[in-house]
Amino acid sequence: MIKGINEYNFEEGEILLFDKPLFWTSFDLVNKIRKEIAVAGNSKKLKVGHAGTLDPLATGLMILCTGRATKRIDEFKDLAKEYIATIKLGQTTPSFDLETVVDKEYPYDHVTIEMIDDVINGFKGEQLQEPPLFSAKFVDGKRAYELARKNVDKKLDPVKVVFHETELIDYNNGIVKVRLLCSKGTYVRAFARDFGEKLGSGAHLTGLVRTAIGDKKLSDAYTVDEFRFILGQTKQIK
Repeated sequence: MIKGINEYNFEEGEILLFDKPLFWTSFDLVNKIRKEIAVAGNSKKLKVGHAGTLDPLATGLMILCTGRATKRIDEFKDLAKEYIATIKLGQTTPSFDLETVVDKEYPYDHVTIEMIDDVINGFKGEQLQEPPLFSAKFVDGKRAYELARKNVDKKLDPVKVVFHETELIDYNNGIVKVRLLCSKGTYVRAFARDFGEKLGSGAHLTGLVRTAIGDKKLSDAYTVDEFRFILGQTKQIK
């Protein structure tokens, strides 16, 4: 529900839902919102934190906590998350998404919508998932993506994840759209990799929207411009 500026108490603590723009890092969003609140005259030293990152190439729901509510961040980190993922068959990339360029191509003429539906349903439940090397996981004291960018060939230890719900939304000409409700720590990019392999082809993630975290919904989230309007801002923060 939209509040007026006088209804917020950012120091005491607010739980805010935002739709993260494409290409922004999670820190970009936190920094922008902190600046917007400061310019509105509400606190120049306000604490703002987020409950779960989104990759720059993903959009959708992020939970931001302000002031004393930053102590509640851990309440949201372990909640199940819902995503709408767009996956392209027939091509792979080293990062399993659009961060890197296509490195291999595969046929997918043999793939039918029935096969896709069966494979998607096969992911339901607990799975062992190998995280992408292009990730922030620590390996021998370094972030995995540092090794990836140096072309170091390294497999990360698989971790347990849970797919609570999996649903095929659409399939057309090699483009698959799926809805996933999954546990904390699930990499949808890794799902795209595994999905392509199970179909006897290759695949990579071309779009990702986080639509829910627990009972928090993207439909209830602010855009940055909407929040700026609520704060009475007319000047763009750079």
